Amino acid sequence: MSTREPLYDTAIAAGRGLFGALRLKRIATGTEHIPASGGAVFAMTHFGYWEFALVEWVTWISARRRVRFLAKQSVFEKPVLGAVMRGMKHISVDMKAGAAAYANAVAALRRGELIGVFPEAGVSASFTVREFKTGAVRLAAEAGVPVIPVAVWGGHRLMTKRHRVGFRERFGVPVTFEFGAPIAVSPADDAHTATERLRETMQSMVDRLQRDYPVDGTGAWWQPRHLGGTAPTPEEAAAADAARDAARERKRQDHDSAQS
Repeated sequence: MSTREPLYDTAIAAGRGLFGALRLKRIATGTEHIPASGGAVFAMTHFGYWEFALVEWVTWISARRRVRFLAKQSVFEKPVLGAVMRGMKHISVDMKAGAAAYANAVAALRRGELIGVFPEAGVSASFTVREFKTGAVRLAAEAGVPVIPVAVWGGHRLMTKRHRVGFRERFGVPVTFEFGAPIAVSPADDAHTATERLRETMQSMVDRLQRDYPVDGTGAWWQPRHLGGTAPTPEEAAAADAARDAARERKRQDHDSAQS
């Protein structure tokens, strides 16, 4: 049984209350792979904005363990939310200088914490598994802990990128989870090769969750195009992301010019 953390415990209770009120249908397999103790990297799929809370929900119910998530620095800069994030011992990531976050995550893993990472480094609007960054594998190798692949399907129906989900649409949604067997990595492994193996493993997990999902997604906005849905193709989603990034950079440059 983990020690008490009043702030985190309150957040868990609030999340369980919310998910209960929404009557979410939790279907989880592989929870026996969640370590009872010791550090591990949770490498998670990222199709929506609530997956961090959903994974913590299942992890707490199954193993009474807390997950410390890596999150963008901008979240920590918000007055109230930032205080909550720091109080829950999540880890701030400066996207332009991530060395400090990396060191903090390694230290936390060595202390026996579970660290949650989204290897795709952003929500996949096509609801397909995108190319992975190597951070999850490198963290695990340096800290000497396993990677636990975690796939979530259905959570994006609650809140995701480029689609406004109606309030009533969130009720009774099935959310399925698969926790994969621990993957051992070492500093001697090639990070890119190990990362590609991880991506292939998680793609297989997502394929199973999609195949067994209890709701037919044909014609639905939340179903990938290749499975008969109307979500953007990976190419369309990538083009939209590139256009958004370019617009943000132009806005930043305009702001810098105005300040100079």
